[in-house]
Amino acid sequence: MPKRNSIKQYGENQFYHVYNRGANKQNIFIDQHDYFYFLSLFKRHLATNGSVTDTYGRTPANYHEEVELIAYCLMPNHYHLLCFLKDPEGLIHLMRSVMTAYTMYFNKKYKRTGGLYEGVFLAVPIRTEMYLWHVSRYIHLNPLDIKQDFLHYPHSSLEYFAGTKHADWLNEERLVQTPKERTEYAEFVADYETMHKDRKFLKPLLAAE
Repeated sequence: MPKRNSIKQYGENQFYHVYNRGANKQNIFIDQHDYFYFLSLFKRHLATNGSVTDTYGRTPANYHEEVELIAYCLMPNHYHLLCFLKDPEGLIHLMRSVMTAYTMYFNKKYKRTGGLYEGVFLAVPIRTEMYLWHVSRYIHLNPLDIKQDFLHYPHSSLEYFAGTKHADWLNEERLVQTPKERTEYAEFVADYETMHKDRKFLKPLLAAE
């Protein structure tokens, strides 16, 4: 039986919460360079200036006209992404390229073979603005699960939402644009009183937990 959220007909101009974890819950990020390399693959395929090349000097396929990465959080054994699809096939193209390249990198580095993930990536369509904001907060609060400070966790997009970092391969401006909106978002994420309620609301859809 297929896993819930694993088979999709993706919609145009729609947000998706995308996630997966390592096979048998194993870590998919072991050292700092693993996190860096994983994100570099998104930069490679989503940079709007189109000037990013791979390690062989080749210009890889660019999908920024098809899909945008809005938010992310990388945890030791799983990842969460918030994506906006401009083309229904964009997510498949992006994830296939990134996940294949990362598996090859990981297997070569750690002298292993076979699949790295627990099946195909999972994706949940986000159909309301309220759910969109709650999912983005859930993603950014994930470091709390490993007793890390979510405000300064180095492998999430929260600093981009705060405006202290910028990247042309990440489009957090789909959610926050002005300094006022960024401040309000920071307050929203830091609202501990509703955090546990949010997690209870979202958990049935989040098999990667």
